[in-house]
Amino acid sequence: MDEHEWLAARFEENRSHLRAVAYRMLGSPTEAEDAVQEAWLRLDRSGADGVENLGGWLTTVVGRVCLDQLRRRSARREEPLEVHVPEPVVRRLDADGPEDAAVLADSVGLALLVVLETLSPAERLAFVLHDMFALPFDEIAPIVDRTPAAARQLASRARRRVQGTAPAPDPDLARQREVVEAFLAASRGGDFDALLAVLDPDVVLRADGGSARGGMTKLVRGARAVVEQALLFSGFAPFARLALVNGAPGLVTAPDGQPLSVMGFTLAHGKVVEIDILADPARLRRLDLGFLND
Repeated sequence: MDEHEWLAARFEENRSHLRAVAYRMLGSPTEAEDAVQEAWLRLDRSGADGVENLGGWLTTVVGRVCLDQLRRRSARREEPLEVHVPEPVVRRLDADGPEDAAVLADSVGLALLVVLETLSPAERLAFVLHDMFALPFDEIAPIVDRTPAAARQLASRARRRVQGTAPAPDPDLARQREVVEAFLAASRGGDFDALLAVLDPDVVLRADGGSARGGMTKLVRGARAVVEQALLFSGFAPFARLALVNGAPGLVTAPDGQPLSVMGFTLAHGKVVEIDILADPARLRRLDLGFLND
């Protein structure tokens, strides 16, 4: 085995970890894969001479790539987006292969990703690398061009935002599936009271239609308002099917096999507290939804 083959083998050992880091940083599976590929190109060019901890080195490289991407993204936006739903990782609900088990074990909820989108690039990097992947602050500091103490402050500010905003989801997937199935049945039947029964009184619905479907982009708060919104689209409910959305039961709506939306649900205490809907055609096309044709 030559050096290139050895490096490639070591990189593959770290690929799933690096993809998890990049997805939490960027909120897009395709952009995360691009960041991981860029890390491989840098490793292939520079080699691993003098690198004692290859996994940690690769994590910092991916962090730098993602930080640059977030900064470019922020520079392109003249104003912060009022409603932005990250691109979810969607799988068939009954899939039980090794890859799908890994998705479940290492999933991150859409509700948390939505909150991460509100952080500054440096705050997001510090929080993701430290709080989610236990990278020490003395290794994070050079990436954000701060002292370790300043990097700690970045993560602390991000942590307060996350803890104060992102709901803690129920861990019971079976219960989550029951509630999502009840939501779907009530939507198909146009049953106002049944929909109301599965929603938390303070539920938040966030829909992102992108530039092509700007009329679908909205932020709705409160159970009755969310039910009224759901009933407006009840005509599409027969085309919805259950799926795993970021490791939890959700819905994919695809009339004639053409994706219209992906819905992620966050439950707490047996009630739906957040619904995040991606309906942007451009970003839906980037998702791996091949199982819809099975």
